[in-house]
Amino acid sequence: MLCDVMALTNFGGCQMRQSEVFQRLWREFEDTHDHQAISAREVVDWAVRNRALPLPQIDPHDVLASQMSRALRAEYAIDARGRRYRLNHAIRITRNGVQYTMWGILGYADYDHMKRAFMQRREQIVRDLTQLQVDVEVYNGMKPEQPPIQLQLDFTDDIAQHRAA
Repeated sequence: MLCDVMALTNFGGCQMRQSEVFQRLWREFEDTHDHQAISAREVVDWAVRNRALPLPQIDPHDVLASQMSRALRAEYAIDARGRRYRLNHAIRITRNGVQYTMWGILGYADYDHMKRAFMQRREQIVRDLTQLQVDVEVYNGMKPEQPPIQLQLDFTDDIAQHRAA
C-alpha cells in the first residue's frame, strides 16, 4: 500500500512528502506531453516505467480494509417512508497521532457518533465548495477573454429536485 500522504519520500536526494512527489511527477509528465488531459493511472504507469516511482509493497489487510470501507460507504437502505439513506457512517478520529476511520450503522450508532459523522461530512462539503469557488475565480481571472464561469452555491432547488425524483 502507498505510504501515508504525510510520509516522507527520498526523491532526487531531497526529502519530499509523497503528495509532493506525485505532484512533481505529474508536472514533469505534463511538461513533456503538451499539457493534455490524462488519467493519473497513465502518469503512474509512465513514472513506474521510467523508474521514477517504485511500486509499493502492498499490505493485503490495508487493501481489504479499503475495499470494505468503499463497500460500507456504498450501502444504502430504504426507510418505511420510501427514503433511500446511507446506512453506514464514518468518523475520523486520531489516537496517539494515528488517524482511524470508525464506522457506525445508522439507527444503532450512538448519538455522538452520528452527530460527529454528519458534522464531518458537512465540513468536508464546505471545504470542497470553498475550494471550488476559489478555483473558478482563479480560472475566470486567467481567461478574461472567455465568458466567466458562474457557480451557483445555493443548492436548495437541486436538493428539492433530487428528493422529488
